[in-house]
Amino acid sequence: MLFAVSLPFLNEIVALFMVSVLIAYICYRIKLVPIAGFLIAGVIIGPNALGIVQDQELVDMLAEIGIILLLFTIGIEFSLDKLSRIRNAIFIGGGLQVLLSVGAVVGILMYFGVDWKVGIYTGCLVALSSTAIILGLFSEQGKTDTPVGRLSLAVLIFQDFAIIA
Repeated sequence: MLFAVSLPFLNEIVALFMVSVLIAYICYRIKLVPIAGFLIAGVIIGPNALGIVQDQELVDMLAEIGIILLLFTIGIEFSLDKLSRIRNAIFIGGGLQVLLSVGAVVGILMYFGVDWKVGIYTGCLVALSSTAIILGLFSEQGKTDTPVGRLSLAVLIFQDFAIIA
């Protein structure tokens, strides 16, 4: 009992893992990627549906830990030599993808009378993908070392650098 008192969030973590594993397994059985199951589990047990997990700080902390572990695992698969070989794709492909995405969104929003500054901000949001999710999917499917996987990695790396800068 003392343990439960000192860790009040333990029930939420256990519920989160149980539901996540169950739904990920169901997704696996119906030939969906487990990441889809984890997203579905989050929707179901989060505060906007069943409300089993209410503590937003706990969710944020677990999400950060999960992303760190996923990126670390993906990072183990890549060497500096491999990144060096795709450096042109990183800067040219990634730069073009971000510029074209932002430009398209700015153009569309300005056509509808939205200020260009809002268009740039929205365009930056649209231009960025989730490195963790995409590389997780590619790794799971064994596509990280294919031409599409390498180009996607290059674009994702550029997007990550663009966010940091």
